Amino acid sequence: MARILDNLLPGGAKRAVKLHQQYEMAKIERDAVADKYEAKKNKELNEFVRKANKRLEPAAFDACNKQEYADCEMEEKLQAYDVKQYLSHRAVQHKAVKAIFKAVKAGGDISPILETMKEEKSGLYSKRAEYIKKIEAERAAFIAKHAGADTKKYDTLRAEIEKQYKQLSDSIDAKNATLIAKEQARFTARMDKAEAAINAIKAGQTSKHTLPDDVILSVKGLKMYFGGLRAVDDLTFDVKKGEIFGLIGPNGAGKTTVFNCITQFYKPTAGELLFDTGDGEVVSLTDYQVHDVVLKGIARTFQNIEVVKEVSVLDNLLIAATRNYTSSLFTQMLHLPLLKREERIIRQRADKVLKYMDLYAYRDRLAWGLPYGVLKRIEIARALMCNPRLIILDEPAAGLNESETHELANLINKIRKDFNCTILLVEHDMSLVMNICDHICAISFGKKLAYGTAAEVQSSKEVQEAYLGAGGE
Repeated sequence: MARILDNLLPGGAKRAVKLHQQYEMAKIERDAVADKYEAKKNKELNEFVRKANKRLEPAAFDACNKQEYADCEMEEKLQAYDVKQYLSHRAVQHKAVKAIFKAVKAGGDISPILETMKEEKSGLYSKRAEYIKKIEAERAAFIAKHAGADTKKYDTLRAEIEKQYKQLSDSIDAKNATLIAKEQARFTARMDKAEAAINAIKAGQTSKHTLPDDVILSVKGLKMYFGGLRAVDDLTFDVKKGEIFGLIGPNGAGKTTVFNCITQFYKPTAGELLFDTGDGEVVSLTDYQVHDVVLKGIARTFQNIEVVKEVSVLDNLLIAATRNYTSSLFTQMLHLPLLKREERIIRQRADKVLKYMDLYAYRDRLAWGLPYGVLKRIEIARALMCNPRLIILDEPAAGLNESETHELANLINKIRKDFNCTILLVEHDMSLVMNICDHICAISFGKKLAYGTAAEVQSSKEVQEAYLGAGGE
């Protein structure tokens, strides 16, 4: 498999892609060990409680207030009786209505029909009164037979069961502590092995490209021509590690085209796109196909929502993680244990991302028909499934109202912090861009107008002219 990757993936990363995936899988499994044993413990304790409740039932009956018990029994019986009698009342009324309709149609007298209905309903009320007398008598007999309450036996048995419960819980914890430590050590060893191999690759890496230590993406002299149309024309900018970088410009300025070039949806006419993979290697993105860019640590959303609406929200995330599988074609054909383990791990990761994005309530619902704001969050969740170093957001606030845009701004800042990633943002909502971006590059007709902080870009005359007209008036 390593040789296949060496042939398919250009540049110095080679086996680092698979090693990173192995490291991530081992880390997820190690972190899930404690939860797995906790679930087993709860299952065993729940079974103990179920059996203990059966043992307690006779003593609990002896200890309870017999009058309250009898009152509850009587109330339940009366409710069940009233449900049945309601149906009887409906039947009498329905029969009377039909008879009245026929009588009116024939010009007859309806008084006998009303009288009959009244008598039948009176009979039903009399039956209810008789039934109440019956269950009241049963209640009185029950109280007389079971007078008093013996709490001593119940208290003794309950104390004994609680002691046994604690002993069982402590015993399971002691046993699990050893098993958890042993299993976590196994996964930690896998992580250390993968990390050592990655470090070895980094140490022996000889990249022909270089970037400053604080830069993750460098766009140099980017050009994208469609026939005679220059969508991007000699554009240059750097994106620093860990920042939120904004790319702004009027409609048709070439912003989405830049994104498509970075992710290799378009192969640029000219220019250089250098990316720091985090493995001690700087790669030229133009050397890769679009489906391999995600393996280098770049994920994106789209200007127009590209959620697969015919499948569930969970399946949308699982589809996004397809490129992260390490199992070979042979393993997948035979559905070997390695594939099952990977599927379980990726499904667990999807559940965590859904909870993080506040989408878990929609987990098993089809994406079709979900609110627009939810679909936007699903797109971002799919990007997070790829474990990216750089997330490219193409107009994430489009179609959102003011409160949703405010929530989005908080979410983007939170993602940057929690996932330790860099965010490249294209957005028309200037309030969002100016509030959250560390640096901004403004373009028009594919050319750079200004670059700098929000205040610097706002004060640029070229930007004011592009957005507001000549002279910024």
